[in-house]
Amino acid sequence: MLLYSTTDRNWRQPLSHCVMEALAPDKGLYMPEKIPVLEASFFERFHTLTFPELCVELAQHWLGGAVEASALKKITETAFDFPVVLHEVSKGIYSLELWHGPSLAFKDFGARFMAGLMAYFNEKTEKPLTILVATSGDTGGAVAAGFLDVEGIEVIILYPSGKVSDLQEKQLTTLGKNITACEINGSFDDCQALVKEAFLDGGLKAHYKLSSANSINIARLIPQSFYYFEACRQWQGNGKWVCSVPSGNFGNLTAGLMAKKMGLPIHHFIAATNLNHVVPDYLETGRFEARPSVSTLSNAMDVGNPSNFVRLTELYDGDVNKLRADLSGFWATDNETRTEMKRVYDTCGYIMDPHGAIGHLALRSYLETHGGSGFFLETAHPAKFIDTVETAIGQKPPIPARLLELAEKPKTAHSLGTKYQEFKSFLLSRKSK
Repeated sequence: MLLYSTTDRNWRQPLSHCVMEALAPDKGLYMPEKIPVLEASFFERFHTLTFPELCVELAQHWLGGAVEASALKKITETAFDFPVVLHEVSKGIYSLELWHGPSLAFKDFGARFMAGLMAYFNEKTEKPLTILVATSGDTGGAVAAGFLDVEGIEVIILYPSGKVSDLQEKQLTTLGKNITACEINGSFDDCQALVKEAFLDGGLKAHYKLSSANSINIARLIPQSFYYFEACRQWQGNGKWVCSVPSGNFGNLTAGLMAKKMGLPIHHFIAATNLNHVVPDYLETGRFEARPSVSTLSNAMDVGNPSNFVRLTELYDGDVNKLRADLSGFWATDNETRTEMKRVYDTCGYIMDPHGAIGHLALRSYLETHGGSGFFLETAHPAKFIDTVETAIGQKPPIPARLLELAEKPKTAHSLGTKYQEFKSFLLSRKSK
């Protein structure tokens, strides 16, 4: 399996290189030369598979040849040992609950698979691997849980101060061991910029073997395509099946569109965003204009310059009209988000987190105009946004025991500014101890 840089199609590397390096030297993101197209016979029998069996087959289609078959089976089955739940919220509208894993967020899927894959590729080297990851909310918690105690790998998580929920922050800052948290006095975009600059800093290479667990790493995107197949496997309906994806850095949506390219029969996708609606604007105007992120209730989507936009357009040869055929844009304000959370709770008894609420609102709006049925991604357990949920619906959501335990643990984080030199000095000081 070879992958190319989105900046230079002539720069091609094997999977092991792309997983461990994450970003191409020319700052491009890695994309597969070919997306495997599944035969009709696969879809004739995929309803008979369990979720782990489905994931193993899909992983073999993607990575077969790059990873020894028995190792890939073990990595996949270990990563996906928790369920995906397709829950009918109302007639024709389903929630794909992706929060049943260890960190109660959809990013458990990519993080756990990536941890296994990186450990596999790194096991024959002596130099420890350092994972740098920027998070706007759930990525950090999932990566921390996925890589905790993985031998030969340490994780450094950067998160924006005051812009993640209290329980999200505890998931980043209470584990210790091989997990280090850096609280950045800035936005998620600032955190992401620090990570990207570190990867391109040749001076760090003498001290660190770096990789990323953000969705810039192709090892995150590939496994995230699997649960779209699981949604279709569980669905018993007929007709046009629409998927609404709460979107921030756009890795999740890109994975869904990759699944569609593989042959998955999802009729249409919706990019559901908050006030950071640069991609819906692009779909409307044909022009992409990055801008500083704006803080909202749906903080994991507060991204003004999504890294995976380049991958999104790459799937459609940079042609916005081709992309529009498969993708619509939608965005909502905080007030609209709260209103939708309350409306769904009052009418259906279903509690959504603010990200899922935007996904639901986008889907409902689309189906009212176009008809059909569909599902939205419920990307995190609502208890991770307890204050927002309580304000919206008038009561607290049930809190899982694992989150209650975290709330009592002390926070440990290094406070840093947004200047790269300060971050670099912090990294180098760790090596001098």
